[in-house]
Amino acid sequence: MSQVFIGLSGGVDSAVAALLLKQAGHQLTAVFMKNWDEDDEVGYCPAEADLADARGVCELLDIELQTVSFSAEYWNRVFSYFLDEYRAGRTPNPDITCNQEIKFRAFLEYALARGADVIATGHYAQTDGNAATRLLRGRDRNKDQSYFLHRLDQAQLRKSLFPIGHLEKGAVRDMATRAGFRNHDKKDSTGICFIGERKFSDFLARYLPGQPGEIRNLDGDLIGEHQGLVFYTIGQRQGLGIGGQKDTPGAPWYVVEKDMKHNILRVAQGVDHPALFKRSLFASQLHWIAGQPPAMPLSCTARIRYRQSDQSCTVDTPTPDQAVVEFVQPQRAITPGQSVVFYDGEVCLGGGIIDAAL
Repeated sequence: MSQVFIGLSGGVDSAVAALLLKQAGHQLTAVFMKNWDEDDEVGYCPAEADLADARGVCELLDIELQTVSFSAEYWNRVFSYFLDEYRAGRTPNPDITCNQEIKFRAFLEYALARGADVIATGHYAQTDGNAATRLLRGRDRNKDQSYFLHRLDQAQLRKSLFPIGHLEKGAVRDMATRAGFRNHDKKDSTGICFIGERKFSDFLARYLPGQPGEIRNLDGDLIGEHQGLVFYTIGQRQGLGIGGQKDTPGAPWYVVEKDMKHNILRVAQGVDHPALFKRSLFASQLHWIAGQPPAMPLSCTARIRYRQSDQSCTVDTPTPDQAVVEFVQPQRAITPGQSVVFYDGEVCLGGGIIDAAL
């Protein structure tokens, strides 16, 4: 059996992943990663509670628990990029970069240096393949996390196990209950990778002070003031503070454009306003899991956000690092900085970073 180092987060998914590996007879070492050292908010210390839950799982399974901090790596490889993207007016997805650089690079290197054959995590994804390892969707379509793993390469996937990828979330919680894990009903994390759940605008303002400016509609009329373009994203409705405008219908307002040059936030009314919809996008920083691109043009499906349903599209690459994606149906709120991820049925092919809606 293999020597497996499993990333144990304190959540139910990685706990059951550890349980399954233990039952399969693997030599198992658990590793808890704490990679954010800025928890200075009064009463806010999620890592402490998560570590306690991880310890409880290890005690029940009788496995060693190591703790490690990749704080410097997280700041340099993930958070600095996160801030740079927001400064540029984009909306990054740090969980994708975190998987690529921390969970499946820094942690993998740490584990291999200590005698591990492979690492394991509690992601809802699967792998298969011989000459090339393919990344497959998790069986539970509502929890499938292949979107967040699409930047992994062959070397990373060959050394990674996803023990719960074939399970539904309900079955995972049932297993945790039967095993006596106290975190069996712990809610799923929805915060920023390793940083956790907190009021996002306040957190971001600690690093990127806002520059207030004008909010204008598509006719150019001044209808309010924003607190800084970094705090808004395409398609956003909440927090605009421009309800109840005179001589306008009662439909809610949505962000449709961020004019970084003039520091203007442009908005339109109605969840289905035409300005929110585009049929194509331009992406760069392409990554193909197989190590090389498929034949172009490529007919496939794509997702421009997590949990979006698959959207039929055609992909073409004017350069090896750039793609133009044409969708069959117009897409709502295509957001620069987010990822477009490509699929061929159950197989995640890779993806790129959205630069612009076209």
